[in-house]
Amino acid sequence: MTRPKPNVVLILVDDMGFADLGITGSEIRTPNLDGLAEGGLLLSSMYNCARCCPTRASLLTGLYPHSAGVGHMGANLGTAAYQGFLRNDSATIAEVLRAAGYRTLMSGKWHVAGDFEARDVDSWRVGDVDHPTPRQRGFDRFYGILDGATHFFSPHFMLEDDRRVDIFPDDFYFTDAITDKAITMVEEAVQDAAPFFLYLAHAAPHWPLHAKPEDIARYEGAYRKGWDRVRTARHEEMNARGILRSPWTISPRDDEVPAWGDIAHPDWEASKMAAYAAMVDRMDQSIGRLVAALKKLGQYENTLILFLSDNGGCAEFMAEDGWAKFFPDVTQDGRKITMGNIPGLRPGDALTYQSYDRPWANVSNAPFRLFKHYVHEGGISTPLIAHWPNGIAAPRIIHEPCHVVDILPTILAATNSTALTELGGHPIQALQGCSFADLFAGQDWRREEPIYFEHEGNAAIRLDNFKLVKRHGLPWELYDMDVDRTELHNLAGKNAPLEADLLRQFEVWSLKQGVLDWEVALPRLLQAWQLETPEG
Repeated sequence: MTRPKPNVVLILVDDMGFADLGITGSEIRTPNLDGLAEGGLLLSSMYNCARCCPTRASLLTGLYPHSAGVGHMGANLGTAAYQGFLRNDSATIAEVLRAAGYRTLMSGKWHVAGDFEARDVDSWRVGDVDHPTPRQRGFDRFYGILDGATHFFSPHFMLEDDRRVDIFPDDFYFTDAITDKAITMVEEAVQDAAPFFLYLAHAAPHWPLHAKPEDIARYEGAYRKGWDRVRTARHEEMNARGILRSPWTISPRDDEVPAWGDIAHPDWEASKMAAYAAMVDRMDQSIGRLVAALKKLGQYENTLILFLSDNGGCAEFMAEDGWAKFFPDVTQDGRKITMGNIPGLRPGDALTYQSYDRPWANVSNAPFRLFKHYVHEGGISTPLIAHWPNGIAAPRIIHEPCHVVDILPTILAATNSTALTELGGHPIQALQGCSFADLFAGQDWRREEPIYFEHEGNAAIRLDNFKLVKRHGLPWELYDMDVDRTELHNLAGKNAPLEADLLRQFEVWSLKQGVLDWEVALPRLLQAWQLETPEG
């Protein structure tokens, strides 16, 4: 008797830091994800690409972001590596698995289809060659958003398959809505006796801070102790759980974050983290409903579930004249939204639009340094949870490093599927990742190839236990990840041959990828966004 093909559920969340799950030390309630981790594999050294859409492009194609066409974000900077949407010489997981007989389903955030101006949705060219939809890249079904962020209670633009959604119920909440739709899609696939691939791409907990009152109430007062105490408690908890390879010293509070006792609005600051925690909590609840549906449908045992985040916690400040100005300042029913981080204005409801800012992002990324955008550990580290009762030999924690570029090769190995070499008349690039499926069978596995990073001139290469890394415009740093993953002891200058070899490998990779110097790319980006250059 032929064993049925496993289903695959790939869950990607948005802007969640390494330390935001209960299993990785958080005080936030995430029992459903904790349960999946405890019954499967928890990979403590999974890396992403430091930013939303580069990670999504890499995850979907098994290529580094530049090879997939999204070397920066959605703006077209004039080269194939920076065109801002998926290249035709790449194939998505959906395209590959559909060719292997899978029903391909997506619910959530797309964000690999060029730039969209959120305040001018009537000008969008949805489905054009430079704005491809999920249905044009291999998905049989789609429900969700095309761009990078949304109002959780009142989205400015959503699609269901190829039709715009323009009616929302009074109790609409994006996290719940995409999960409800995903469950319906799975039910239909099971009814048709088809193996399915579901890509559930959450917008939570990306700003704006929007959460249901009952979820916020659960964290009322929980963060009045301040960010230093919460960050320390998370680090101690993850050490107690053995989540990290070693109990590395926690990095100091970020240089730009004041001591809790020195801030002017502690209750407001605490309310921001309470709203963020509520978003993570609700996201976990929704995943619990999906898992319950898989069990009810008899699909749980033979479904590979993979869970990870697209980058580290986000330090972006939501100023009214900053990020916020790109998004609508009224709801679908015409109510005025107060845009930006206004001290004293409690976040969470539909008429606010705030972020939790650098101090709490520093907590989310404990014990690591820096944030989303950067390729130090705080910007690129995510726990990866892999759960598959029929396919994982025994639960354990894995510390070997791997990267989102490895997800597609791993899914191919798990489903006994073959990568495409041609699609729609276009030859397809060879996969650039490495399958870690041997870990499912309880075998030892070690990534032999280096892992590369580049985003906005922030760059790194990790090979075995060494990582060469820099911030844009600053010198290279060298760290031994086995003894110092929190990047506190710079070894640059102490091993010149190793540094030279890592730098050479990075430069060869960078040239092949078509990486632009950020001093060249930035003016092109500002021109595309019709903003003044720094000099102007």
